[in-house]
Amino acid sequence: VQLQASGGGLVQAGGSLRLSCAASGRTFSNYVMAWFRQAPGKEREFVSAIGWRGDSTSYADSVKGRFAIYRDNAKNTVYLQMNSLKPEDTAVYYCAADYVSGRIHSDQRQYDYWGQGTLVTVSS
Repeated sequence: VQLQASGGGLVQAGGSLRLSCAASGRTFSNYVMAWFRQAPGKEREFVSAIGWRGDSTSYADSVKGRFAIYRDNAKNTVYLQMNSLKPEDTAVYYCAADYVSGRIHSDQRQYDYWGQGTLVTVSS
């Protein structure tokens, strides 16, 4: 599976961005998908995950109520809508796919495939 993340950029605090992650290769609808992020000088952390049918989601406390994850299996794409952005949301955002577990989770060790990352910069 190849994952291609896009949609990052520079935005002012309070603004919005939508990230996309397009998948190719194996059957996309079989995968649990997730977004992680890594801020400068920090470890990569979980942001959000979505089940293969799109009816189960999970969010980190830091983004709950501001971010929304959803997927379009017909387009082999998962999205992360980010609203009310804060400077502390500045990071490289990565999408990831888990083919094995069948459930949403935040354990990045269980994600088999990773996109290249897209940079989000939020200015104050």
